[in-house]
Amino acid sequence: MLCQVFWLIGIHGAQVIGIVKDPIGLAAIAINLEAHEAGKALPNVFTYTFWNTYATIGGSGCTIGLLIAIFFFSKRADYRTIGGFSAIPALFNINEPLIFGLPLVLNPILAIPFIFAPVISSIIGYFLTYIGFAASAFITVPFTLPPLVNAFVSTGSFKTVIVQLICITVTVLIYAPFVIAANKQVHEENFSL
Repeated sequence: MLCQVFWLIGIHGAQVIGIVKDPIGLAAIAINLEAHEAGKALPNVFTYTFWNTYATIGGSGCTIGLLIAIFFFSKRADYRTIGGFSAIPALFNINEPLIFGLPLVLNPILAIPFIFAPVISSIIGYFLTYIGFAASAFITVPFTLPPLVNAFVSTGSFKTVIVQLICITVTVLIYAPFVIAANKQVHEENFSL
């Protein structure tokens, strides 16, 4: 949540919290790799790659869900245009065009899903990994590896890909009502002029 709050005020949240998050995640994935090589169960659910797999699908805020919601539900020409320009970078988890183009920064309508979509996605990913449905990561992959590919490469499990697809679907459902509300906002602004 803290990462998203920083983004909402225009500060690169992932860089700020990375000072604490990254060393913990990298140590955890190193332990998982050691366990994997020894043929043991992987002890850590949260790793550096877990963050990329579940908390930042399409970039901070799980904005791949926002993009899909825009393509399906937005009637705003500005959102659809920015969404079009942002689609390819979002496939590589780069979402600055969305964050500063829509903008998400200081956007009271999209702030709520932007904060809570990654939290809910992470809870789903953590729970399904903890109970053993999805696999824990033991390989560090670059954050720019596209969604679904990063889930498989980091774990070697198609079940993890399924969990990431579930998370993407849930984030679309989280963003959709707010994208629809943004449609109404433009209509009201045009009416008042």
